[in-house]
Amino acid sequence: MYESRGEEVISRRRFALRVLIHLLIAMAFIALSLLGGVLGYLWMEREVHWHDAMLNMAMIASGIGPTMLPETVQGKVFLAAYSAYISVVFVAVLGVVMAPVLHRILHVFHLGDEEG
Repeated sequence: MYESRGEEVISRRRFALRVLIHLLIAMAFIALSLLGGVLGYLWMEREVHWHDAMLNMAMIASGIGPTMLPETVQGKVFLAAYSAYISVVFVAVLGVVMAPVLHRILHVFHLGDEEG
């Protein structure tokens, strides 16, 4: 996907497109994670409206924490598992977004290096 060490640096236009693609992938991953969290929360906590579940999952994903605590044991276990999952998602999404930028920096930095 990326250019190798011996290749030239791609143009700014292609780099911007690469960053945009990575941002879209990250946003899709976040949206799917939120959707899974909302559906799981609605399944575990029967008396919750979808908008309350969405607010709860978004607050957990942002790191603020839940706005309302679950009442059932299943809901509490799900919320704990989702919180651990969303922490991993945060790190993964950060890596996806930062990968093209860090690759470009390292590629430019190593352009002058000679092999051997």
